[in-house]
Amino acid sequence: MGDHRVTATKSLWRGLAALAIVAVLMAAAAEARAQVSLTTVVELAQRNSTAVRLAAADVAKATAQLAESHDVFIPALSFGSGLPAFPEVGFTGSLPSLWDANVQSVAFSMPMIRQAQAARLGLKAAELSLKDAREQVALDASTMYIELDTVDRELTAAQQQEEDANRLVEIEQKRTDAGVDPLISLLQAQLTAAQLKLNRLHLETRAATLSKQISVMTNMPTGSITPDHISIPAIPAITGDESSRPTPGLESAQMQARSRDLVAKGDEERRWWPQIGFGVLYDRNTTLLNSINQYYKKFLPANNLSSGFAIQLPVFNLGFRSLARASAADALRARIEAEQEQRQNDLQVVELTRELRELDAQAEIARLKEEIAGEQLKGVQTQLESGNGAGASPNAQPQLSPTSEQQAMIDERQRYEDALEAGLNLAKARLNLLRALGHMQDWLNELHNP
Repeated sequence: MGDHRVTATKSLWRGLAALAIVAVLMAAAAEARAQVSLTTVVELAQRNSTAVRLAAADVAKATAQLAESHDVFIPALSFGSGLPAFPEVGFTGSLPSLWDANVQSVAFSMPMIRQAQAARLGLKAAELSLKDAREQVALDASTMYIELDTVDRELTAAQQQEEDANRLVEIEQKRTDAGVDPLISLLQAQLTAAQLKLNRLHLETRAATLSKQISVMTNMPTGSITPDHISIPAIPAITGDESSRPTPGLESAQMQARSRDLVAKGDEERRWWPQIGFGVLYDRNTTLLNSINQYYKKFLPANNLSSGFAIQLPVFNLGFRSLARASAADALRARIEAEQEQRQNDLQVVELTRELRELDAQAEIARLKEEIAGEQLKGVQTQLESGNGAGASPNAQPQLSPTSEQQAMIDERQRYEDALEAGLNLAKARLNLLRALGHMQDWLNELHNP
C-alpha cells in the first residue's frame, strides 16, 4: 500500500511539473509573438549600437581632454624623499632632503588658453556626433521596422491571393474536365498560382531577413518582434523646399574645424608669446647618514622654502614653426571636410526631392489602381449575386464565369500589395529627407511623445 502511495505522489508531482513546463512554454510563445512598438525598437537599437557607444566614448574622452586643458592652470602638489640608502662620504653637491613638497602650475600660456578653447569646442563636436549617431540608428531601425510592418501586411494579402489562386485552379480543372473551358485556361490558372506562390516565398524570405536584421540591431531573439502598426507616427509630407537646419553631423564637422583652427592659432602664438609658470618648493633637509655640515660655514637649516615665477620667452625655435605649420594643415583639412559634407548633404536633398516627386506620383497611381480593382471586384460580385445571364437584347452583357470572381479577387489583392510597396518607398524617402533637412529630431520627438 505504501509503495502505491509513493508512486501516486510521484505521478502527481510529475503531472504538476509537466503542467508548469507547458505554462512556461505557452507564456514564452505568447511573449515571442508579442507586438513591440517602434519606440521600443528604436531605444533598444540605440542602446545596442556600436556606433552610438563609440560616439559616447568620444564624448567621455573629449570631456577628459577639456578637464585636462583646465587642470594645467591649477597648482599640482607632489611629495618626494631623498633619504640616502647608505652613509654619504664627502661632498655630493646636492642637499640631502628627508622629504620635499613641490607645487607647480602654469600661470599664463596663450597656447594653453587656445587648447582649452579648442577642447571646449571639441566636446561640443563630440556631443553633436553622438546625437548624429543616435539619429542615424533611429533612422535605420525605423526604416527596417516600417518595412517589416509593410511586408507582413503584404504577406497576409499574398496568402489570400494564393488561396484564391488555388480555388481558381480547382474551378478551371472542373470546367476543363467538363469541356467548358479549353486546356489553356487551366494552364494559365496554374501559372498564376505558381507565380503567386513564388511571390509569397519571396515575401517570407524578405520578412525573415528584416526580422534578423532588427534582432541584431536590438539584441533581441530572432522573430520575437512583431510590428505594431499603430505605434508608427505619421511621416510628414516634407519637400526639399522646406526650411533646412544643419544636421548634427554637419554641426559636429563645423565645430571640429573651429577647434582645429584654435589649436593652429595657439601653435602659431607659441612662437611669440611668453609662458609663465609658478612654483613653490619646500625641503626638509637632514644630516642623517651624511656629513654635509662639515662643508658649510653655517649648519644646514632643516626647513627650506622657495617660490617664484618662471618666464620663458621664445626667441628662435624651428620646432615651434614646424608644429604651427602642421596644425594649420590639420585645420585646413578639417574645414575642407566640413565643406565637403555640406555639399554632399545639399546634393542628397536635391536627389531626394526629385525622387520624392516620382514616388509621390507612383503612390497616387497605386492607390487609384487599388480603388479601381476594389470597385471592379464589387461589380463582379454584384453581377454574380444578381444573376447575369445573357438576355435576348443585343446589348446584353456576356455571361460571367465562376472564375471571374476569383480573378478579380486576385487582382484586387495585387493592387493592394502594389499600393503598400509604393507607400513604403515613399515613407523611406521622406524619412531620409527629414534627416537631410535636419528635421529628424522633430519626428523622433513625436515617436517618444505620441
